[in-house]
Amino acid sequence: MHRDIIHARPRRRRASNETPNEGETSGVHLLVNYSGKYKSMLVRAYSTFWMILGFALIIYMGHLYIWAMVIVVQIFMAKELFTLRRKLHEENRLPGFWLLNWYFFFTAMLFVYGRILNQQLVNTVTTENHWYKLVGNFSKYHMVTSYFLYITGFIWFILSLKKKRYKYQFGQYAWTHMILIVVFAQSSFTVAIIFEGIFWFLLPASLIVINDIAAYVFGFFFGKTPLIKLSPKKTWEGFIGASGTTLISAFVLANFLGQFQWLTCPRRDLSTGWLNCDPGLLFKPETFTGPEWFPKWFHLTKISILPVQWHALWLGLFASIIAPFGGFFASGFKRAFKIKDFGDSIPGHGGMTDRMDCQMVMAVFAYIYHQSFVVPQSLLTKTIMDQIVLSLTMEELQTLHTKVGRLIMEKQL
Repeated sequence: MHRDIIHARPRRRRASNETPNEGETSGVHLLVNYSGKYKSMLVRAYSTFWMILGFALIIYMGHLYIWAMVIVVQIFMAKELFTLRRKLHEENRLPGFWLLNWYFFFTAMLFVYGRILNQQLVNTVTTENHWYKLVGNFSKYHMVTSYFLYITGFIWFILSLKKKRYKYQFGQYAWTHMILIVVFAQSSFTVAIIFEGIFWFLLPASLIVINDIAAYVFGFFFGKTPLIKLSPKKTWEGFIGASGTTLISAFVLANFLGQFQWLTCPRRDLSTGWLNCDPGLLFKPETFTGPEWFPKWFHLTKISILPVQWHALWLGLFASIIAPFGGFFASGFKRAFKIKDFGDSIPGHGGMTDRMDCQMVMAVFAYIYHQSFVVPQSLLTKTIMDQIVLSLTMEELQTLHTKVGRLIMEKQL
């Protein structure tokens, strides 16, 4: 007897981090209408508390530990982004290919941080120290070393190519380089500004956190008007409320952080000792007399303001208006890959990349703003001269000393 065999189409189960298709969703997903919002808020608040506590401890420990934290964040971000396009059934037939991605990652790390921290590394060792010659050689041959390490990886990739896997391998090669650009091109600005003074790292980073929390709270209780389709839970109420909160916080927080030399002094080497320096005019208070019509009982006849607070307002404006677009970009990116979060390493927040999207945009602006509007030109000239002098040998220094002496005598005559 003939039987018809019916093949049932297997139902595909959606992964926990995938988003539903646009056709499956209806209505606007605002937090104010979300039934499980209070449970979600508690989980998010718990994670936020421990992140802020750990962050504060690292800030107290100093510049090197903050740099180490940035490296850990970069590794987590790279892992999440590498995994996003990884296909296990392909890579099982390509032994060592996953390792090649990380080889490029650490080669890029050596190149970027070797260039950024070259001056601090040279300042750390003295001519009497047995490390001085090694450090000098590293500084001199750093670029060529990084280049040949990259070329080694390039040759490794070419030799690993396998028939019928070309498209996947070249796609992963391009994806890896995109990740290196995203992770290092932006976070390198973070490391550079840490050594200009923790203040210039801590204030922008804190403003992003404040803006994120304020947007969540205002959207949680008052959000009714959707802001952008890419991120359905974002609302105009949250955006406007967070902007005002961030600007006020920037002005107040800059005054508080500007009181501590540990935060305002730049670090010129890779040591961990306590810092003492002249913080400069930006961190010296200026007193303004309040208007006569101000009530005397208000105790605001004289107001003390640090000049850096005016700079903080520009940082706050960027953090509240422009930096959120880093989050919108990430939202669009996740929708393209049909995922909810980049990972699940932070309960209630998603992955590390989900937390760093706005921070990366803010870090670039903070560094560029600092170099353009804060650092005096005389300081930049001094930094360049220090780099030149420290790279010279003893014989070259003596020659330079003789020539400078002659120039001084000629000018005096």
